[in-house]
Amino acid sequence: MLNPQLNKNGELQHLLTIEGLPKSIVNHILDTASSFVGISDREVKKVPLMRGKSVFNLFFENSTRTRTTFEIASKRLSADVINLNIQASSASKGESLLDTIDNLAAMSADMFVVRHAQSGAPYLIAKHLNDTKQGHCHVVNAGDGRHAHPTQGLLDMYTIRHYKKDFTNLRVAIVGDILHSRVARSDIHALTTLGVPEVRAIGPHTLLPGGLEQMGVRVFTSMEEGLKDVDVIIMLRLQSERMTGALLPSAQEYFKSYGLTPERLALARPDAIVMHPGPMNRGVEIDSAVADGAQAVILPQVTFGIAVRMAVMSILAGTHA
Repeated sequence: MLNPQLNKNGELQHLLTIEGLPKSIVNHILDTASSFVGISDREVKKVPLMRGKSVFNLFFENSTRTRTTFEIASKRLSADVINLNIQASSASKGESLLDTIDNLAAMSADMFVVRHAQSGAPYLIAKHLNDTKQGHCHVVNAGDGRHAHPTQGLLDMYTIRHYKKDFTNLRVAIVGDILHSRVARSDIHALTTLGVPEVRAIGPHTLLPGGLEQMGVRVFTSMEEGLKDVDVIIMLRLQSERMTGALLPSAQEYFKSYGLTPERLALARPDAIVMHPGPMNRGVEIDSAVADGAQAVILPQVTFGIAVRMAVMSILAGTHA
């Protein structure tokens, strides 16, 4: 079966997931992102690569950080950005998702950035556009259900590459609510694709999904064991809005067992970096002393996220069905 993300020439046509993406395409995105980062890590250049193109942000699920960085990225590429207020749009009046897409495509949309609570929604849109021969329209998955968040995974890879240079000798630990995390899934697929020899998952049994070992991940329920000698720590927030039933005793108990404190960080390698996709719950999954400390690269992640999203959109804008 053809990868729905690639066109017949094997070029990226939609970004739906990192799973199954060729390593060459992942590296191409990271290399392209590098060209957008200025001399200072804090600045991202403005370029006219998408002048005259229209990007529609379709956020069926709330998100401030992701939507804002996509909006900034689009504007840095000189695209026209349209933020749709879904709550006030036809979708809330019963119009189907695909009818909404058809109507927006008829308004000369070039790209849809889609966040949806249902896993698979961006796939449905991409398939529909391909089936209806609207190959000029591209879809970027900005997070779907528990399934995938590919641009977050890519910006995490960019951050690791920036600080560690090489993926092939790293130990990377992903800590926390892996069960509900689309970021964790995207990170695991990206890390294994890029050749990281040891990926660890750390968390309580109730927040560790089955099948991690089959994805090539070493599973730990102890922070003390799991953090030993790691090079990169990716902390995840507790996604209480996606939890059903009592998966945890309390936030305080969770912090006692799985919070990243300076003492636990000391178990990792001395030059280990600490990452977090945000928003952070200080005192729940991460201690403020760590979040604001010298080893945290959480704010650079946000800056790199703009460059990575620019890279994805500019690459898509240059390909056709």
